[in-house]
Amino acid sequence: MNHARWKLARERAIANGGNESPEVEAMRTEIRMAFDLGQAVHDRRTELGISQTELAGRAGMTQPQVSKLELGGTVPTLPLLARLAKALDVSLNIALDGDTSTVAFTPHAA
Repeated sequence: MNHARWKLARERAIANGGNESPEVEAMRTEIRMAFDLGQAVHDRRTELGISQTELAGRAGMTQPQVSKLELGGTVPTLPLLARLAKALDVSLNIALDGDTSTVAFTPHAA
């Protein structure tokens, strides 16, 4: 389901008293998790003072791929997460518990 269809489904659910289908609820969870990861990548990248282009080079990606990731528009593979952690000089910790997730980057000691 793309974002436009998801938005329409969400609007229909609100109109129907807030009840969402399991498919829509699962999609909302996936989008939230992707956004949380993207925000963590953005925060760490800006903390390091590097551009999306520089991060892309370090992680074997393109700048548009980094942009899409930071905007929550993609769900990366485990190998890509490992490359991102190395490129950002961090340990990546992801805690998943049902519908909630926590993404944390722990910088390596200088």
